[in-house]
Amino acid sequence: MSLLAAPIGCVPIVWNNADQLNLAPETPADTVIDEIARLGFAGTQHGRGYPEGDVLREALGRRGLRFAELYSALEASEDGLAPRAADIARRDLGRLVAGGGEVLVVAVDVGGQRDRWAGRVADGAPRWPEAAFDALAELLRELAAAAPDGVRVACHPHAGTWVEDPEEVAALAERLPGTGAGLCLDVGHYLVGGGDPVDAIGRYGSLIAHVHAKDIDPAVLARLRAGELEGLGDAVRERLFTELGNGALDLEGVLRGLDRIGYDGWLMVEQDSSRLRPSEAAAIGRRVLEYARHVAVREAVA
Repeated sequence: MSLLAAPIGCVPIVWNNADQLNLAPETPADTVIDEIARLGFAGTQHGRGYPEGDVLREALGRRGLRFAELYSALEASEDGLAPRAADIARRDLGRLVAGGGEVLVVAVDVGGQRDRWAGRVADGAPRWPEAAFDALAELLRELAAAAPDGVRVACHPHAGTWVEDPEEVAALAERLPGTGAGLCLDVGHYLVGGGDPVDAIGRYGSLIAHVHAKDIDPAVLARLRAGELEGLGDAVRERLFTELGNGALDLEGVLRGLDRIGYDGWLMVEQDSSRLRPSEAAAIGRRVLEYARHVAVREAVA
């Protein structure tokens, strides 16, 4: 498989942030979907204000878009997943299937004790016990077994949560074989957590089922790691996540790595906030990703 076959989708959080509702004026969902289609993306993550079920199918189909993914954030504490986490995940799988979606992206929710440790877990952050990772893997197994043909389940390590740094990602990844679920590698969050996304691709290979393409402003990351910002939320407000190609991410290295492992799943452009108009930031992300992908593939065959 060639990386050129991988569809490029968009996470609409740059228009309407799902976690911080006051980052920017709210944009109507129909306008967001129209913009994503106009910019040439192949699909979208479910976004704030989007419809559900057949209404969503029709809205996307009319614009030639696919329902690439739905993000399911699971409540958790220092002991592991909260009692209602499994119900949230099952509900979200049902929403994905009802709308004709393709990937359920499961993540531990941001907040609690770990938010203030975002970007500096190695400095002594509290960590999950092994049993918590076991329980997460078992839930992923259940979700993958319940998913119909054509629907994938991928777990997303995320800054400000109990699964952030490379050690925690490794603890998750070693439990994934045999579950039917894969890894959603968000290259930006992996950078925030102290890892090298290119190394992660070489290490986890075919376990990578889904990718979020996200870049990091190194100056804001340095402030986060120095403790000048109180947590991930403050860093997002300071524009930790920048336009693709404008930050610390080795984008071409990531794409060369994905090409080497034969990755052809979704490449989702994501940026939590921007000082540009949302459509401008998203357009930059798609164009930079498209160009860098062709460079990486051309170099591989040269």
